[in-house]
Amino acid sequence: MATTPLDRLRHPRQSFAALSRTQRELTVAGAALALGLLLMPFLIWLAGNRFLGPYTHGDNPRAGPWALFADYVVGLAHGSAVFWVVALGPLALLVLIRAFLALLRRVPALRRN
Repeated sequence: MATTPLDRLRHPRQSFAALSRTQRELTVAGAALALGLLLMPFLIWLAGNRFLGPYTHGDNPRAGPWALFADYVVGLAHGSAVFWVVALGPLALLVLIRAFLALLRRVPALRRN
């Protein structure tokens, strides 16, 4: 029986578990990349606006989050390493956490019996 997209939305955990390991890994990596590309600039703006003051953009002393997002996209398009570190940060953090957990599983002295 084929499932419709609506059925997959009703039961996301079952749908995710039904995917192959490769599909699950690609889904998680894609979500981390989307988080870095789309959500991180707004989180940075929110924290900066709260603790550092308003974001200034050229002649506009109170530019909003969309001005920061536009600058972020321009920085990505120009290949600026700083912007790409922000974009790839969640994915890199995910990889580091998984590597650390894999290392912990392999160390016999830390295993609890």
